[in-house]
Amino acid sequence: MTTTSGIPATMRAAVLHGPGKLSIEERPVPAPGPGEVLVRVEAVGTCGSDVHYYRDGRIGDFVVRAPLVLGHEAAGTVVACGPGADERRLGRRVSIEPGTPCGSCGECRPGRYNLCPDMRFLATPPVDGAFCEYLAVHEDFAHEVPDALTIEEAALLEPLSVAVWACRKARVAPGDRVLITGAGPIGLVAAHTARAFGAREVLVTDVLPHRLALARAAGAAALDVSRTPLSEAEFTPTVLLECSGVPAVSGEAIRTVGRAGRVVLIGMGGSEAPLPVSRVQNYELELTGTFRYAHTWPTAISLVESGRVRLDSLVSHGYGLAEAESALTVATHDASAVKAVIYPQR
Repeated sequence: MTTTSGIPATMRAAVLHGPGKLSIEERPVPAPGPGEVLVRVEAVGTCGSDVHYYRDGRIGDFVVRAPLVLGHEAAGTVVACGPGADERRLGRRVSIEPGTPCGSCGECRPGRYNLCPDMRFLATPPVDGAFCEYLAVHEDFAHEVPDALTIEEAALLEPLSVAVWACRKARVAPGDRVLITGAGPIGLVAAHTARAFGAREVLVTDVLPHRLALARAAGAAALDVSRTPLSEAEFTPTVLLECSGVPAVSGEAIRTVGRAGRVVLIGMGGSEAPLPVSRVQNYELELTGTFRYAHTWPTAISLVESGRVRLDSLVSHGYGLAEAESALTVATHDASAVKAVIYPQR
């Protein structure tokens, strides 16, 4: 193993032991294996999935059955290289793509590695995540970032990749009118990305004024659906990016999509939702889901470096690793919360 100096034997990690039970523990610093690099983690965004695991101990079929380190939106600096890894990576700042596929199955070979049945994804039981000081990852999924990106932007390339993948699935192109339901972090980066992909108009719906203000700052129109129902907005999109995960919202939104429109379901809500079948059939709508992403980091990096997408506006709160529990719960008592970032080296 080739290293920089100063790597300790142990590190701190925020470990989930069950719903609402999080503790800061000392663990050995992992040794990078063949083809892996060791990253000193410097920023980790908190995701809705982290909050669900903390609150409920599960998301659908994924159940926390053993102590689990949360966090998958991570960035940092390469400080060691395992056997066979490129030693030129030492000292480079990287954004971590949190899923490692098998690379050889029927999904991986055609490039659909996000659908790999043997995917090991950070902070998805039983795989530990990035709420820790050091993390070993395969070098192919440690993407170098230019100096122009802040460490927070490097970490938030992960949610941006969700939006890039969704816009690709929807084939967002110049001239499209895009409806985005839900102005959470994913909805907001989807608004940035749709504009960057050339959408003529973007409308974002929500009920929280500060999030709608962020949508306007992204160049989108904003609709407070607590005051004006979507059905009265007189907006007929060619593309719907459904980010709320609320079944009633998705059903209402699909009813507004124009002929031959494309619908992409992004938000994770209930396991079932009512579908306006007559609208889908009579208007020949295309409807699909998304699951994570594949081959998105180069595009995401380019969008941020060029200034076409701004991620800094999403960061509303920052915490040290010892305050990880506060990062996971801030939205329950602070309506201004959008994206909390944990800094493990603090």
